[in-house]
Parts: sequence; structure tokens; C-alpha cells
Amino acid sequence: MTNNQELLDNLYNAFDPDKPLQPGDPVYVDCEEVRGDGDIRKDLGNSIRRSNRMTCQLYGGHRGAGKSTELLRLKKFLEENKIKVIYFAADEEDIHPEDAQYVDILLACTRHLLEDLKETANPSPLLEWLKSRWQELKDLAVTEIKFESLNVEGQIALFAKITGNLKRVPDLRYQIREKVNPHTVTLIEALNQFINEAKKHLPSGYEQLAVIADNLDRIVPIFHENGRNNHEEIFLDRNEQLKALDCHLVYTVPISLLYSSRAADLRDIYSDPQVLPMIMLHTPEGQIYEPGYLKIKEVIEKRVRQFAPTRCLETEIFDSAKTLEALCLMSGGHVRNLLLLMKSAIEQTSDLPISKKAVQRAITKARDTYRRTVEDDQWMLLAEVAKSKQIRNDHKYRKLLFNRCLLEYKYFDSEDELHRWSDIHPLIKGIEEFQNACKKLPS
Repeated sequence: MTNNQELLDNLYNAFDPDKPLQPGDPVYVDCEEVRGDGDIRKDLGNSIRRSNRMTCQLYGGHRGAGKSTELLRLKKFLEENKIKVIYFAADEEDIHPEDAQYVDILLACTRHLLEDLKETANPSPLLEWLKSRWQELKDLAVTEIKFESLNVEGQIALFAKITGNLKRVPDLRYQIREKVNPHTVTLIEALNQFINEAKKHLPSGYEQLAVIADNLDRIVPIFHENGRNNHEEIFLDRNEQLKALDCHLVYTVPISLLYSSRAADLRDIYSDPQVLPMIMLHTPEGQIYEPGYLKIKEVIEKRVRQFAPTRCLETEIFDSAKTLEALCLMSGGHVRNLLLLMKSAIEQTSDLPISKKAVQRAITKARDTYRRTVEDDQWMLLAEVAKSKQIRNDHKYRKLLFNRCLLEYKYFDSEDELHRWSDIHPLIKGIEEFQNACKKLPS
């Protein structure tokens, strides 16, 4: 039997919230039935697979809800249906979430298509575009190398260096945009030439091409004096260019934009954007929703079973069923929060089982993070949503959505009618400022 200290170390790493699950991972839990029957393979995959023209779709949801894991499942589904997929997490190497614009996304798509398909198609259209701009761009690559002196691999590496500087070097970010922005139309033309040749020579029997740009939902909203924001500029003002690549496209989108006054415009432009809701742990009336609770419990159980297949979750891993339940319910059905709470509880544990005290310490620590997140004028907004279970179409509420202080749920009733409702994150309910705000609400 694995000793407790080694087991605690293994469990700590098993609950890493920054590692999306790969398709086929044995710890994956299918939560479709407690997320309102959403299935990314049906909702996005079939429209790509069946369409006789290129599609461009948006996929949203709370940050950390499990979108990356679902998008990797979509990638596997599409590749099983002869569609080659270029997937990338945009914030890892390409964009800075706190300062991102449309041109950053275009350059990221260009770099990943070029690097993934350089053996499939002739990259000369893109390299010729770069060569024609080289006098303007060479300083931004921080090099004195002559572009013409490099082989194809070296030229592609230089392009990657320029796009990488968008994320890594704030001082160069504005300059890169300033020099590339006037030429985005010609860049898209060159990229489509490359894409179209690549589609004629796709490997391993693939017949179509798709790009999935993940983590764009992490772009922080920046509001301007005219009331508009950078999310609208990227996904609405530049929609024609976002859609212009000659392949199937899936972009993640901030959930706050999907609940803005421009939501109808998004539906007109991108068909019907899909949203991954939370796992429902409570009914709107406040009762525990047993199917949702069992799914959240299964998320923990499957990760534990990798290292302790014979140990009882409710008596040997946790000190009681009540302790396990308290941790699960405080996640709000948000997978990332669940994993963070588990890691935090393990940090407070010197030996198994995980105690009620360790879980309470983890909850208190997470609750304090939310206390610091909420601004003074937002407590009343949270109290109103806790009572009404509805979110108003106002940027103040959208900010709380983006910060995961407000969570969205959905379910189908017995007549197959879809119901959407919202609630505050359960960690907030124990905060004194929130409780005081609730007392001020009219009866």
C-alpha cells in the first residue's frame, strides 16, 4: 500500500488546475447531463463536419470551467472525422491577456498554421509577405540578420520571434501592431494562399482543416471613455477579419461579452455561440442537486483512484462524508475551483485523512480571495442576484461574471424546456459584507 506521505504528494499533483485533460484520460468525467446536456461534439463538431462551407464559431464559459478539456475532445472528434486541427492556447506564447488586440490573434493563427503545416505546403506566400515588410519589422525581431540570407526554417523562426515579442516585450507590442495593422488584409491573403495549398496536401487522409484558438476568453476587459471595450473591438468590429481565414475556426470568447447588450449581434455574426455552464450543485430554490453533487464527487474520486484504488473516499481520504460534501459544494460546480480547494486542503494536511479543519482552512483562504476581488459597490449587486437568480444586462454584472463571482447554470425541465439561471459563488455567502448587503434588500 502506498504510504500516506507519498499518496499526499501524488494527490497534490493529481489536482493540478492548470493541466487540461487529454482525450481519453481515465480521470475525465462526462458532466453533460448536469451542464444542461451540452456536448461540444454535437454543438460545434457536427456543424463543422456537416457544413459545405467554412464555419466560424465562438465557445464561451467561465474561466476554469473545463473549456480546454472540452476543446481537446472536440479536436479528437474532428480528427476522427478526417479534419486536421491546429489547436493552440493563445495565452501561452502569443498574446498577453491584459493587453490584447485583434492583430495579436491574427499573428498567432499565422504562426501556428505556418509551423504546423510547413511540411505540407509551400510557405513562400507568407515568407514573401514578411520579406516585403522586413525593413519595417526587423528592429522588432531584435536582430540585424538579413532576411534573404536565411533558409526557410530560419525565416519561419524569425516570424515566430516577432509574434512572440507581442507577449514577452511590452515596449515592442505597440510598435508591432502599428506596423502590421495597415497590412492585415494582405497578410490574410497570403495566409489563405498558404492554407489553400495546405488543404490540397493534408496528411493521413485528412480532408478539411480547422483552427481552434483557446484561452482568448482570458483577455481582460478594458473599457474606454466612450463606453465600449476591447472585447467588442476584437469580436465585433474585426469580425470580418476573424472569419476571413479559409478554414473552419473556433475562438474562445469572454463570457461577459456573451451576456452584453451586443449578444444579439454576436448571434447574427457567428451563428449561436456555445456556452459551457457550471455543473449544477443546487436547484434555484437552494436544495442540493444530487446528480450534480455525484458528478463533482466523481471528479475527485477518479483522481484519487489512480493512486489509492482501494481506499474509501469518505473515511480514509477524508475524515467524513460531510467534510467531502462541504468541499464539493463550495466549488460552486466550477472545476478549477474544486481542484484548487483540493490542493489547498492537501497543503493543510500532514497525514490522511483530510480533516474538517483542513477543508475549512482551504475554504477560508479561497473565500478571502473573493472578498478582495469584490469592490465596495458590488456587494449589493451580488445580493440582488442571490435573491433573483438573474443577471442584469449591465457592465457591472458582466465584470462579476468575468471574475467568477457570478456563475451560470442551465437545465432542461420535464417538458424539455431550457432554463438558465445564475447565482453568486457559494464562497461569497460566508462573507460579512455580502451578508450585510442582503439585510439591506427590500423584503
